[in-house]
Amino acid sequence: MRVLKFGGTSVGSAQRMKEVADLVDDGIQKIVVLSAMSGTTNSLVEIASHLYQKNHDAANEIISSLEEKYEKEVTQLFKSEEYITKGKELIKSHFEFIKSFTIDMFTVFEEKAILAQGELISTALFHYYLQENGKDSALMPALDYMRIDKKNEPDADYIKENIEKVISEQGEKNIYITQGYICRNAFGEIDNLQRGGSDYSASLIGAAINADEIQIWTDIDGMHNNDPRYVEKTQSISELSFDEAAELAYFGAKILHPTSVLPAKLANIPVRLLNTMEPKAEGTLISSKQRKERMAAVAAKDGITAIKIKSGRMLLAYGFLRKVFEIFESYKTPIDMITTSEVGVSVTIDDNTHLNEIVNDLNKYGTVDVDHDKVIVCVVGDLIADNKGYANAIFDAVKDIPIRMISYGGSNYNLSLLINAEDKKQALNLLSDKLFN
Repeated sequence: MRVLKFGGTSVGSAQRMKEVADLVDDGIQKIVVLSAMSGTTNSLVEIASHLYQKNHDAANEIISSLEEKYEKEVTQLFKSEEYITKGKELIKSHFEFIKSFTIDMFTVFEEKAILAQGELISTALFHYYLQENGKDSALMPALDYMRIDKKNEPDADYIKENIEKVISEQGEKNIYITQGYICRNAFGEIDNLQRGGSDYSASLIGAAINADEIQIWTDIDGMHNNDPRYVEKTQSISELSFDEAAELAYFGAKILHPTSVLPAKLANIPVRLLNTMEPKAEGTLISSKQRKERMAAVAAKDGITAIKIKSGRMLLAYGFLRKVFEIFESYKTPIDMITTSEVGVSVTIDDNTHLNEIVNDLNKYGTVDVDHDKVIVCVVGDLIADNKGYANAIFDAVKDIPIRMISYGGSNYNLSLLINAEDKKQALNLLSDKLFN
């Protein structure tokens, strides 16, 4: 069995849903994981924000607009009066549920229940469409098997046990349809997976059922060797290892969330990235196979802050780095890059929520300098030290770009450079010209 995930753009309209239905109707048994229709989650977040502020008029205005949009999609999706009626009744039911929260009390639990409506609607409409066209399908509610534990991590044993039960109850079908992103928490309340959203759902489901393959369908034909928003004539990468894909995803490749392939990696299930708009394109296959002696891609991560702690006390002092890291840990702020010298250490972060508190605590151990508006540019591939010439080619490409930090050797698959934000586009193009062209 395969697992196919389609993002919001892929199911963003009635026409797109019909195209996805054609794609999944190939006779191969599969679980289809759907996101909310594009734009829906943003609207639901906006509705929740107004409800927190008790601005019920503004919330109702967005609710009405979104409901009207869905009613139009229903009339375009279905042919028969029977299914148009069923579709409109479905929309009415979900939006009456959303409207029920326009009350004085509104908490995070109500917000997450509202955010779940997008996936619940898209999957139900898609299931109705398949039914109307006589396809062998079943709707498999994610809230019946997808759960996170008290640490907000997926409960793998629970997911495996309960998804098998749900599939068994549905009986043998060719297409099972389920929701991405949404789940229940350890207390049974509606929640969501946050990191990686529907991609994460697909990977967790694939691992739970030991799928033959997990396919992530988006609006781009796989992972590219550079950022097509800044570099012309980028190319899709045919194969990546799990480690390479994770590095690229973490450092800026928007097509995939870095944590979303972890369950697939642990279960050794290949993940294929494909383009809904160009279904015949080869895409990218992510697996445990590592291609040797090649530079695969370049990616960039924006919004980076560099923090330098300089201290004479660091010289030959054990425990200094532990004290520094404990400060970041206490504020739940992860570090991206780190470089050290005899008298100082520099780190980067991408979350400035607790920056002032972190700097205040670091001042106890030395002089602290903070640089904003930085970008991490990383080159990913088989970059082990034995491969002579790769590092030289990279540094030769960016010889005229000021470099604030360098990280090399922490991973066999990544060389990272910290540069100024205004140099990002030039650096990406220089690297592309030198390494790939």
